[in-house]
Amino acid sequence: MERTSNLQSPVLEKTSSGWLNGFLGVLIFSGSLPATRVAVAEFDPLFLTVARATIAGILALAILLLFKERRPSKPQLLPLAAVALGVVLGFPLLTALALQYVTSAHSIVFLGLLPLATAVFGVIRGGERPRPVFWLFSILGSLLVMGYAFAQGLTASPQGDLLMLLSVLVCGLGYAEGAKLSRTLGGWQVISWALVLSLPLMIALTLFTLPSTFSGISLPAWTSLAYVSLFSMLIGFVFWYRGLAQGGIAAVGQLQLLQPFFGLGLAAGLLHEQVSLGMLGVTIAVILCVVGARKFSK
Repeated sequence: MERTSNLQSPVLEKTSSGWLNGFLGVLIFSGSLPATRVAVAEFDPLFLTVARATIAGILALAILLLFKERRPSKPQLLPLAAVALGVVLGFPLLTALALQYVTSAHSIVFLGLLPLATAVFGVIRGGERPRPVFWLFSILGSLLVMGYAFAQGLTASPQGDLLMLLSVLVCGLGYAEGAKLSRTLGGWQVISWALVLSLPLMIALTLFTLPSTFSGISLPAWTSLAYVSLFSMLIGFVFWYRGLAQGGIAAVGQLQLLQPFFGLGLAAGLLHEQVSLGMLGVTIAVILCVVGARKFSK
């Protein structure tokens, strides 16, 4: 009996480490929208998007060279391009544009759909056939978000809501492709190679969109740029993909459901944005729908 316990111990330790790494990744990602909200007040959204990708890409290249990681194979390049399109360019750009119209607290409600979007793209890419109850929760969650967006039409922005929905879709695709690719390429290597793959274009766009002057840019804006470049774009993914690899994609992926709560707390505590009971209620309802959808996804 003692021998069996000793054999199970490394497995339990690895699983616990996976949950811890996944939790840290989600916690880091939760600061992305509030930080982006601060940054777009003084930086152009396109410049912010390409600059953060350039900074993270240069660091990722240095790390890959330092550890002498093997290059991706040709069949892995197309999925890497999808990851780059989704999480390196698409999600940061669309959220930066959206946050010109809506508050970070308002936009975080839409993140309740992100685990569901990831699951849906996982179903499409994996050819799985979930039970009908899965689609019931999926449709209900989507209707809740859309209903909330329309109900806020007088005080919120349809453009901002549409951009947030698009950002969730492209990010879900990027997460699904990244999770699938990490099984063969490695966890943190996926985001690193995706950043490096897009680096030439990001550098060119950074130079093209470079402001004529940086005078007047406040310290909070620079700090936010540093956060979304180092933590949201690179370090968060190191913890996130490591957690998925150690604890399992399906299990550790559930931690992503905590992100709206962390984000709402940051928006209220750091940016002093108002978080209404209705907004919190919709977030909780959407998360419950996502939990139900994930439960019946197989």
